[in-house]
Amino acid sequence: MAALRIATRRMLLPQRFACRALQATSTTPPPLSSTNITPHSPAPCSIRHSSHSPLSAATASTRKKVTTQTLRNLYKKGEPITMLTAHDFPSAHVAEVAGMEVVLVGDSLAMVALGMQDTNEVVLEDMLLHCRSVARAAQTAFTVADLPMGSYEISPEQALQSAIRIIKEGRVQGIKLEGGEEMAPTIKRITSAGIPVVGHIGLTPQRQNALGGFRVQGKSTASALKLLQDARAVQEAGAFMMVVEAVPPEIARIVTQKLSVPTIGIGAGNGCSGQVLVQIDMTGNFPPGRFLPKFVKQYANVWNEALKGIEEYRDEVKSRAYPAEQHTYPIPKEELAEFEKAVDEIPEKK
Repeated sequence: MAALRIATRRMLLPQRFACRALQATSTTPPPLSSTNITPHSPAPCSIRHSSHSPLSAATASTRKKVTTQTLRNLYKKGEPITMLTAHDFPSAHVAEVAGMEVVLVGDSLAMVALGMQDTNEVVLEDMLLHCRSVARAAQTAFTVADLPMGSYEISPEQALQSAIRIIKEGRVQGIKLEGGEEMAPTIKRITSAGIPVVGHIGLTPQRQNALGGFRVQGKSTASALKLLQDARAVQEAGAFMMVVEAVPPEIARIVTQKLSVPTIGIGAGNGCSGQVLVQIDMTGNFPPGRFLPKFVKQYANVWNEALKGIEEYRDEVKSRAYPAEQHTYPIPKEELAEFEKAVDEIPEKK
């Protein structure tokens, strides 16, 4: 009978300690969450302190939602449009807070988020997952997602089906696809369904094998004229904006002047209607020695800061400097004494 009392007391101790510690350290109980309560929860005070929590809801913003009309107005005023890639909630969150007008879920996530060799490896299902993550954070920015290779080239109908999935399941506002005049029927089919399309001309990374690698486009008269022809075809098909990649700045500026929709440059000079960069590149969140294209300006060194912090954490764990007292939860002295006494009464295992 004594053993039963001890066992019962032992089972109740954690609950009692949790309740009393909570009451001792806080006059107002924390809000209850559905993740804290189960059908077997003994009492509201037995709250589980999780070692991880939601990053937080997207920061409230006074900025109005950016739409295609917003971007059109910026273009008409001659104010450059800011675009930045994001591949998950944290990267989209910081882009949103920084005031990016457009957040692009680029297929570059294949390399910077998934460790793949190039953009051609990523599939539609990958893009959908990352789109949903980005959409939760980018509340006011206009969000666009790349259609990955293999999801739109077969036919305009295939492209429309993929675009619909990106909008419905990915929760973004527009899609981007690569290609010039040959993709005009596809762009027209997608836009006819009410889906905003961003074109992509010049260097088209999904086609880098056919282009002989990641080469600058528009360096000859014939190539520059073809670029302009592609730009006009993409515009006439209904694209409301287009990315111009790896093109001499003079050519990109002239092409931009010949269009009535905004151009977003990446490696195309400042004569375009706006600019885009891959966030990982411009924030320096990569190890030393990684190749960066000539057009990338590194604005920060996130890798070094993160590495420094993680190394310090490693050292403090090894030396037992972490966790310090301020990182632990207190227990009343009388409760600790009662616990120690109860433990002493528990028979040793034989």
